[in-house]
Amino acid sequence: MSIQNNYVAIMAGGIGSRFWPESRAAKPKQFLDLLGTGRSLIQWTYLRFRTICPKENIYFITNQHYIGMLKEQIPEISDDNIISEPSRKNTAPCAAYFAHKMIAKNPNANIIMSPADHLIMDERAFERAMYEALDYVAHHSALLTLGIKPTRPDTGYGYIQIETENTLDHGVARVKTFTEKPSLDLARTFLKSGDFLWNSGIFIWNVRSILEAFEKFLPELNEVFTQAEGAYNTEREAGIIAELYPQCTNISIDYGIMEKAKNVFSIPAYFGWCDLGTWDSAYDNSQKDYLGNAVYGKNVMVIDANECMIKAPDDKLVVVQGLDQFVLIDTPDVLLVCERAREQQIKDYVAEVKRNKGDKYL
Repeated sequence: MSIQNNYVAIMAGGIGSRFWPESRAAKPKQFLDLLGTGRSLIQWTYLRFRTICPKENIYFITNQHYIGMLKEQIPEISDDNIISEPSRKNTAPCAAYFAHKMIAKNPNANIIMSPADHLIMDERAFERAMYEALDYVAHHSALLTLGIKPTRPDTGYGYIQIETENTLDHGVARVKTFTEKPSLDLARTFLKSGDFLWNSGIFIWNVRSILEAFEKFLPELNEVFTQAEGAYNTEREAGIIAELYPQCTNISIDYGIMEKAKNVFSIPAYFGWCDLGTWDSAYDNSQKDYLGNAVYGKNVMVIDANECMIKAPDDKLVVVQGLDQFVLIDTPDVLLVCERAREQQIKDYVAEVKRNKGDKYL
């Protein structure tokens, strides 16, 4: 397997509304340093894949409004490697577009589709898993998803059930079922059974394998991008895609392809993975004081508060007293205070803000 055949598409067009009010439409979470590491999530993601393929083979798929911010944070990226998505249509159109673009460039392309907002603790273990996956899809007609060995019965993740009795080359296992965000009781059952993994949302496939799947399971969507043949990787591409993209169905790659195809596999992995999707996940991955509080802000004073997630501007004095397991996020124009147990509902709060206050605070 030649490293020159390895390509990465980093999907970076989301709004990250569950990290509101820090994450806004003008600057969503992938461009933020949520954990005080000195780099944004998208910068970490880019650096992670620089060891897996040449930088000219790393592409970003993002909203046109974020292109300036992307170039500012990753100045070495070429304009040719930034794909502007005309509208948000979920992950299946995104994957189909990239596959058609890549097969016109390199018919032997092995593709990684990755979100821009994951946290990875063990970079070496991640790198090994990626190479194993790329090598497998280069030699097999397989649609592969990276499965994470669960450490707790988490209800915020999707789950993959694998065949544990028939492990294939490179530790690859056949996928039996997908389950979206189960109840707590079901998540506990999954954890106890030992044959369920968290669905990381990182997909690996050869370009021909995924296009065969689109032809079979989403033929109308596939046909949209077939119409642009001859324009890919030319100056005409952006204009033609802008005309075609509104025709795409809004559907996820999980639902449209992965849950239907028979050649779906997974590599069970553990490398300290977290889909940094909520303030509670940020809390879990933060350093904490002796009372279990995760505090970001140089002038935050905590008095008799326990297991809170607190984030405030460095130049603002914030005094927190008596709160137990709360999220407190202070920005120049919005203050959010809610129970950590209810932070999955932040998207609902954002919708309510939009209804009552318009887009000013979004």
